[in-house]
Amino acid sequence: MVKGSVTISIDDYHALIDAGSNYLQLKDKTILATKELQVFLSFLCSREDMSKYIEEFNRQSQTCTIIIEDGKARIQINEKA
Repeated sequence: MVKGSVTISIDDYHALIDAGSNYLQLKDKTILATKELQVFLSFLCSREDMSKYIEEFNRQSQTCTIIIEDGKARIQINEKA
């Protein structure tokens, strides 16, 4: 890591702090939404044969993969996303 200093305005400094806080809130909300979607997908999989739809989704999705293990769905974020 390079040591040094920079000079930025107070407004930019506060905007940077706010951006970090917003990121953490968005991250927490995304994790919660992912868990809720996993529960919903698990429910759907127990009601109807969804494997062909899940396979099709996994082929087309560039950001995540749905994995079904023991009747429970898990959403895996792809490394390339």
